[in-house]
Amino acid sequence: MKFLIDDANIQKIREIYDLYPVDGVTTNPSILAKSGRNPYEVLKEIREFIGPDAELHAQVISLTADKMVEEGRKMAEILGKNTYIKIPTIPEGLKAMKILSGEGYNITATAIYTPLQAYLAAKAGADYAAPYVNRIDNLGANGIASTKCIQNIFENNGLKTQILAASFKNSQQVQELCEYGVGAATIGVDVIEGLIKNAAVDSAVNAFIKDFEGLCGEGKTMLNCDK
Repeated sequence: MKFLIDDANIQKIREIYDLYPVDGVTTNPSILAKSGRNPYEVLKEIREFIGPDAELHAQVISLTADKMVEEGRKMAEILGKNTYIKIPTIPEGLKAMKILSGEGYNITATAIYTPLQAYLAAKAGADYAAPYVNRIDNLGANGIASTKCIQNIFENNGLKTQILAASFKNSQQVQELCEYGVGAATIGVDVIEGLIKNAAVDSAVNAFIKDFEGLCGEGKTMLNCDK
């Protein structure tokens, strides 16, 4: 499962990239709006930092297929070949997906709440389908079960589209989909930081250090314990 950051704050992205094994960055219009800056300024800054080979996902705003296609072409031209054009999975979006995928652009079908949306997006040529796990839960359905259903539909119908699971509230949701083998997950910074945050781990590490320093002296490590 690929591991992406769902954020547009370059400082947070830098911090996560420094510590974690990351495959790319996803954004959406709401995330970009939080920056208070021009969207292309933010996206180009992210692209420059993550490099040309990492995935960068950015979303169109128009509601008609022809304008979505124009936006997508411009975004890919400015942000590079590994840019994934996020298109809402609505009827006009499906039309835009067919056109852009036919031209060789990378497509992420977004705003997915049902397995049939994902199926249609895959048929339209999307590379990724992005179900909103926690938002599905908030509608009274089961986000994890829906995402697993989408995975089954893709596999059973020989569709090349992968899942890019989004909208997580906790690490358990991430773990369940990682275990199931979905293609990718994009995770907010707060949830990322909770993936391995554990008081028991901290306690074990501190006990190891205390015991080692009791043997070799305060401040000693394997770099200087022989002196």
